[in-house]
Amino acid sequence: MAPTSPSTPNAQRDAHTTPAPTLVLKPGTAWQDAWQRSLAAAPEAFRDDRALNLWAGAWHPDGDPLPATSPVDGTPIAGPPRLDADAALHAVRASLDQHRAWREVPLTERKARISATLDALTEHRELLALLLVWEIGKPWKLAQADVDRAIDGVRWYVTEIERMLADRTPLPGPVSNIASWNYPMSVLIHAMLVQALAGNAVMAKTPTDGGLVCLTLACALAAREGVPVTLVSGSGKELSPALVRSPEIGCVSFVGGRDTGARVATAVADLGKRHILEQEGLNTWGIWNFSDWQALTPLLRKTFDYAKQRCTAYPRFVVQREAFADFLTAYLPAVRSVRFGHPLAVADPADPLPELDFGPLINAGKAKELADLTSEAITRGAVPLHRGSLADGRFLPSQDTSAYFPPTTLLAPPSSSPLHHSEPFGPVDTIVPVDTEAELLTAMNASNGALVASLSCDDKDTYDRLAPQIRAFKVGHGKPRSRGDRDELFGGFGNSWSGAFVGGELLVRAVTEGPSTERLPGNFPDYHLMP
Repeated sequence: MAPTSPSTPNAQRDAHTTPAPTLVLKPGTAWQDAWQRSLAAAPEAFRDDRALNLWAGAWHPDGDPLPATSPVDGTPIAGPPRLDADAALHAVRASLDQHRAWREVPLTERKARISATLDALTEHRELLALLLVWEIGKPWKLAQADVDRAIDGVRWYVTEIERMLADRTPLPGPVSNIASWNYPMSVLIHAMLVQALAGNAVMAKTPTDGGLVCLTLACALAAREGVPVTLVSGSGKELSPALVRSPEIGCVSFVGGRDTGARVATAVADLGKRHILEQEGLNTWGIWNFSDWQALTPLLRKTFDYAKQRCTAYPRFVVQREAFADFLTAYLPAVRSVRFGHPLAVADPADPLPELDFGPLINAGKAKELADLTSEAITRGAVPLHRGSLADGRFLPSQDTSAYFPPTTLLAPPSSSPLHHSEPFGPVDTIVPVDTEAELLTAMNASNGALVASLSCDDKDTYDRLAPQIRAFKVGHGKPRSRGDRDELFGGFGNSWSGAFVGGELLVRAVTEGPSTERLPGNFPDYHLMP
């Protein structure tokens, strides 16, 4: 074949291709802008280049700060000031003193103080969201949603709390919160403010991987209103004896992975302590006798929000082999349309911030872990159906992209691969074809319990028959399920949950005491009780 001449259609097309614009950081959104605004908003909570620990109702410059960088582009940011075990014990004992005083504060006063805190959080909404972008890599729209869900969710509890507290009393000691980094506001701050509204002093350990400054600012706004909040930093190994095993603690609330969660579960079970332990599970989406592919594609695209770094993400699709070709026709356009990159990069300074599906993973180590896992799975027999490229992302010139990982899809990961049975917590999907309903259920229950699942099938009777056999707390019919807000309940089956279920009235029941004969709905060592 003759070489293409400049006059051919291909050459003319290439000659007229508009080069991608060079992106710039949106003015006013740099880390230093966010840091200086935080210092101005809560000067008591920060000193020079570091955040302080909050305990005994005061801010303390104790603890050695760890160096930290933003996953967005490697920019140095404030790291957690890590306490030692002795200081953590002092913080726990001080929180018990706060708890004994706070539980006697009338509910009307508690409601007023929590409401004032929510007003302050609303005033600083955009700053809190910008901190989430820099500290944990959330795209702007999702960061705002995280802040809004916290505020709106707690406001609902303020209006509903009186009926929820009828004939109930606060716990004998404060609630200790240990949560993962991915939802500092809508999970951690939301839980802490509801726990306080119910009459408890509250403690929290900042996640080591990110969210320190956002949480510090939020707790500073609450502390100003007289809410008994404690916020400390440190390694889990160092602080666990104080924050989990201390007799002063009335309840332990944990959100995180199964390995750490199992250790916490063992500790609280030994002590007979009230607990709420939300742990990971492999959430699955089944496709069986299904035909509405046009409706499925936008739902598949949505599953990539925040790079699937969510406890309710769907990284596994179990597909009827007979429908596999149709499924790919719906799935591949969805995964190929995913947008990712620097959350604050714009083509023109006047442009709004980009609407991305995700930015970076939480750190470069996680990106490397996923790269290694996918390579290993392929070496062992998995088939790569889609492998995105960093060239598809939106980045600043020469920026550090080590924490970014493009969307990837593997067919049939072998049983020897961790991707066969574990949640990747990143933008990696696995697809498993099956031939029978028994195989469908076995593949959907691969991780011995999950938080959510979905099943797409045309026939409602088929869904009604299969859904109860899927070991997930919530099962959607042709649509994703989420943690939920306000009065929606949340929990998990199997190893994905231990202790009391939450959501709506159950969250308040989990952190208060009722009749002596009460059995809380939950997954406990000696019983499992659904709401």
